Amino acid sequence: RRNGQSQRVPWLLRDDKVLASLDVADTARLRSRGLLGRDGIDGALLLRPARAVHTIRMRFPLDVAYCDADLVVLRTTRLPPNRIGRPCFRARCVIEAEAGAFERWGVAPGVQLEVRA
Repeated sequence: RRNGQSQRVPWLLRDDKVLASLDVADTARLRSRGLLGRDGIDGALLLRPARAVHTIRMRFPLDVAYCDADLVVLRTTRLPPNRIGRPCFRARCVIEAEAGAFERWGVAPGVQLEVRA
């Protein structure tokens, strides 16, 4: 909910196939909170804008995809808890999911992703 308006849940897609529901962190407050305090995530989290992430005080390992402005995956990595990820300076956003999700979803460098509400 934003500004009293109900919002449709956004979805993460690849090749018109729904991969997961998507939480969007597009304010400084939402980005700083990220996935802290959660025991897991069923879908994925889009951090925008972002070029780097960390898993300090996280309770579970993450798959991380650094994407350009068009949501083309530039680099992926897996971050265990309490690590600081290497920045990707060409990235404009980052997608996070529980470790293992990207392998199931076919998310890898060069893949074009899409967000739909």
